[in-house]
Amino acid sequence: MTDTSTVTQAGGAAPQGLPSTPLYYGGQEHQTTAKLTITNPARPSEVVGEAASATRAQALEAVAAAKAAFPAWAALSPTERGALLTEANATVAADVETDAAILSSENGKVVGECIGDHMGLVARTELAVGLADIVDAAETLPGPPTETVVSYKPMGVVTIIVPFNWPIAILGAALPYALMAGNTVVVKPPPSCPLATTRAVQRFAEKLPAGVLNVVTGEDAEIGEALVSNTDVAKVCFTGSVGGGKRIMSMAAQSLTNVTLELGGNDAVLILEDAEFTEANMDALFGGIYASTGQICMNAKRIYVHSSKKEELVAALSKRLEQVKIGPATDPSTTMGPFHQKAQLQFVTDLVQEAKDSGADVREFGELPGGEWAEGNFIRPSIVLDPDPSLRVVTEEQFGPTIPIITFDDVEDGIRMVNDTQYGLCNSVWTSNEETARTVGSRLQAGYIFHNTHGAPFLDQRAPFGGIKQSGIGREMGPIGLRAFMEPHALGLSKA
Repeated sequence: MTDTSTVTQAGGAAPQGLPSTPLYYGGQEHQTTAKLTITNPARPSEVVGEAASATRAQALEAVAAAKAAFPAWAALSPTERGALLTEANATVAADVETDAAILSSENGKVVGECIGDHMGLVARTELAVGLADIVDAAETLPGPPTETVVSYKPMGVVTIIVPFNWPIAILGAALPYALMAGNTVVVKPPPSCPLATTRAVQRFAEKLPAGVLNVVTGEDAEIGEALVSNTDVAKVCFTGSVGGGKRIMSMAAQSLTNVTLELGGNDAVLILEDAEFTEANMDALFGGIYASTGQICMNAKRIYVHSSKKEELVAALSKRLEQVKIGPATDPSTTMGPFHQKAQLQFVTDLVQEAKDSGADVREFGELPGGEWAEGNFIRPSIVLDPDPSLRVVTEEQFGPTIPIITFDDVEDGIRMVNDTQYGLCNSVWTSNEETARTVGSRLQAGYIFHNTHGAPFLDQRAPFGGIKQSGIGREMGPIGLRAFMEPHALGLSKA
């Protein structure tokens, strides 16, 4: 994932009629002198709102509020915490159309995806609450000479840092699990699009005891250290780029703070000779590549296809790419919005041009919008056929709507090429034989493997999610994700 963009600061109130969000911690709103000015990726000269820009002192106050609230929250039973979270969860969808429009204006993606973003938090909170019965589960190791009770305890204050692309749904992979475990939380939304996330988190927090959930917006350089390199913070969850994850890990090392890092991916699709293409699974693959203008960590970034299936695959993807409508999210006919950041537009443009210059067959689709939208961060989606495997469009995470397609004839070559990367978030194997899916899928090096599909909508939310290699440390969601917010505790009782 890419890092968030640098944002400007300005004093005074937001332009009339545009959203403006405060800080919220300790059960109260807090204002700031400095503001983050938020702009529209489809028309970067357009201001769409402003958010409070916290000082370091205010970030420290938020952590202190969470620390003060921790003992009473941890003392509640999991059932009691779950009931409060269920009530709070109802607020996320309370004004979802308004909030989705705000997220679309600051993020750039289409409104339908923004509604899905909010509902992702709702669904994931429901799943976390459903784990109430295992929160306090303990195991007894019998004696003599010692009978040992192994249980799990909440950690304390958790900082959760979310990215721009799916900030609210991604928050759902950590926030409800941290709270169900008995921790208190400080959320840091992305500084380039904090508005909708802040609104959702504040409404959620208002249904919980003061200080249990807090949200602080601001510049990374100003408040990052206070939220990460802080002895009062027990754990940091970060979703973002590999470079950002390394910075977070380095900062957390100063206080030996526990981290979960969900980072980038160069996810591969492995299509075997016996794969069957249907309208449904080709629609899924298309979405698993091009949804959110390719700006999803688990989107497919490389395709390795058996040579006998290549032409059918290219035809299926081309058919769908020919129907793409590029434009601003405010246009209801738009199916692909702009990049969130100008820097990412330039990066992907360079990758595609490099592939063209190398002689690869690059096929681009759609028309760029003009007129008032000409300055937007738009790009034509593309496929890159048979590029040299050393090209950056193959070796690096594009995080955009382009994908290389490379053929193989021997499945061993396909497996080797899939695994030949520094990343390991999600891969997929396409075969009509379930046993083949099991044997080949088990050899693909990633935290999660799809079968005959690919992409976030098909992720089993009950399973642990996270990457290996440079794609991250730790897991989120499911029972393992719950335990990631707890410390094992052993009590040895002498039976001598």
